[in-house]
Amino acid sequence: MKAVMYHYVRPVPPDMPHFRYLHVDGFRRQLDWLKETVGFVSRDAFVEALEGGPVPDAAVLTFDDAFSDHYDHVFHELSARGLWGVFYAPSAILRSDRLLDVHRIHVLLGRVGGTRALDAAMRLVDDTMLSHGTIDAFRRQTYTRQDNDADTTTFKRVMNYFISYEHRAAVLDRLMGAFGIDPAMEAAIKHDFYVDAAQLRRMAEGGMTIGSHGANHLLMSKLSEPEQWTEIDASFRALAEVLDAPVETFCYPYGGFHSFDATTERLLSEAGARYSFNVEPRDVTAADLSCRPQALPRWDCNAFPYGRAHYGPTAPPA
Repeated sequence: MKAVMYHYVRPVPPDMPHFRYLHVDGFRRQLDWLKETVGFVSRDAFVEALEGGPVPDAAVLTFDDAFSDHYDHVFHELSARGLWGVFYAPSAILRSDRLLDVHRIHVLLGRVGGTRALDAAMRLVDDTMLSHGTIDAFRRQTYTRQDNDADTTTFKRVMNYFISYEHRAAVLDRLMGAFGIDPAMEAAIKHDFYVDAAQLRRMAEGGMTIGSHGANHLLMSKLSEPEQWTEIDASFRALAEVLDAPVETFCYPYGGFHSFDATTERLLSEAGARYSFNVEPRDVTAADLSCRPQALPRWDCNAFPYGRAHYGPTAPPA
């Protein structure tokens, strides 16, 4: 079974010439290709596999971060095709006027590019702000399959992995201001950036599965056990309140085995997660489902035809 991971799925984004995304036309073409080559797993067949039944040789579609793209484009496309998907929401988006820090990083990169963003960040970040014990490991393990330019990769590593969380938000506040994004503008961007509670409910009512992506999209492996539990429990509770139904699945922010640990897997089981998705480029096997359901592998959509990311005004070829 191939679990396939998507993030941004949209038309050409205005005002962000460096933004990384999958064009919605490319998404449609990839769905056509998947239908012709492997087919799709139904929700019932997936549940049966979780319960020890046969593992279908077909694709499961997963979508991270609860972007407005997922309601405006993906949900309607899947519904029109009679397909099912799993959508992972960071619950803090439902209770804040700010973008999550991970997406502030994306917006900055999209607007000004990696070189300008990195130059500005290096004037603000000093050695005392970094988590030095993990820098070498994170440098080896992160962004190895993305085709970013060198400055974009460095900026993302510094802001997502190297900097301590106690400093990151303040640095991003200053970067947003330096590039003309004041709090009012950020609130307006945020309003259009994510799905809202009503849209999540409509997606669930339309047959989609809604899961947790943590509360604040934090790297679980950088958190203490109590902090990890807070991220998991707060997100499960908030989403269950919105959906009026329990949340039974999770996917790891950032993904990869560097992004979580055995404590995270245990806490997820204690919180009631039936399964969780990692990022590991291989198919899901029966052994994965029975022996390690809290670390199921997923392919990035860019591993398959038509899934390659585009930037700014570029669109997929006809």
